[in-house]
Amino acid sequence: MINRPPLEVADLVRAAGRGFIERSRTWITWQHLKVLRAIVRCRTAALGGHLDKCTDCGYRPVISYNSCRDRHCPKCQANARERWLQARRQELLPTRYVHVVFTLPHELAPLALQNKKILYHLLLQTSAETLLEVARDPQHLGAEIGFFSVLHTWNQKLEHHPHAHCVVPAGGLSLDHSRWVPSHARFFLPIPVLRKVFRRKFVSALQRNFRQGKIGFHGTLKPLAHPKAFSAWLRTLYRHHWHVYSKRPFGGTEQALRYLGRYTHRVAISNHRLVSFVDDQVSFLWRDRAHHNELKLMPLSLDEFLRRFLLHLLSRGFVRIRHFGFLANRRRATLLPLCFQLLGPISQPQIEPTASASEQPSPLYRCPKCGGTMVTIQTLTAAQILLRSPPASLRAA
Repeated sequence: MINRPPLEVADLVRAAGRGFIERSRTWITWQHLKVLRAIVRCRTAALGGHLDKCTDCGYRPVISYNSCRDRHCPKCQANARERWLQARRQELLPTRYVHVVFTLPHELAPLALQNKKILYHLLLQTSAETLLEVARDPQHLGAEIGFFSVLHTWNQKLEHHPHAHCVVPAGGLSLDHSRWVPSHARFFLPIPVLRKVFRRKFVSALQRNFRQGKIGFHGTLKPLAHPKAFSAWLRTLYRHHWHVYSKRPFGGTEQALRYLGRYTHRVAISNHRLVSFVDDQVSFLWRDRAHHNELKLMPLSLDEFLRRFLLHLLSRGFVRIRHFGFLANRRRATLLPLCFQLLGPISQPQIEPTASASEQPSPLYRCPKCGGTMVTIQTLTAAQILLRSPPASLRAA
């Protein structure tokens, strides 16, 4: 059984109530309200429920309430992550992997908040183009690579910090698709080159979108709407290196799966990081990267906590997990089998077990008594659950 944390984001939203909405009228939108409502109703009788039964021992737990399935809800991501990872198992190659992170400089953060859909798309697109271009260069890897990219917009303190996580096989197809080209054992691609190419591509894409009138400027950023002011501001982005991080290649399909599990389907903060809520002050755990990942406590007022949480809502329809190179949707069917073939016979045992494993039910749906398969035998609406509830007098007693 999964232990329920003593404090949840839903509890904080309920505690804030209408007062938080009234105090936030200057910036809160219908999307914010929709997400807050979904989080409050998630896994409650308001969304209906279902009855499950174990096919092995016949165990039947009490009614399970339905999830809201909103991608910003801390409760709904575990199941979505497991389903996604099961589907990706058969796409992971039997080779080492690399974790690369591209981060936007803090100067771009205010503009990104006002133009989320455009700038987040540019971050994912230009970081991918950077990896593909540098990897194809014969001076570096000289190969065509494929990888997953995942957008995150937060840091450990819930502040705005847009960055893209890329999990990449440590090698790629030769440009004529005749062999597999492995990367160096100690590094994947040169970081200084990745930094320069990423900066150049992002700034060029930003200029192009500005000329096409796709970027909006509000509040303190309004002066940048003038072409000369915008060009002068863009030049300041070349004054320092942009941050690109690459982990030393690590081994194996299973480790790559664990990496993907850490970064896909995450929200700004999980319920398990919440520590306390006392006198309208929320405290949660965060890791201080500057001091050896030391765990520290961050206290915030309830309004500030919810404001930071809502900073990280994504635009409707925005795809935050993307595939590039030979893993791109249009090329995967032809190039991925070729990669397995070129990597040698060790790839064949990797495919068959994972294909059969993907057909197995996720452990999240196993019986808590015997570990058997749980199946849904009845679905219930919110009204039906209310009719099944005991009388109010008994509930009060």
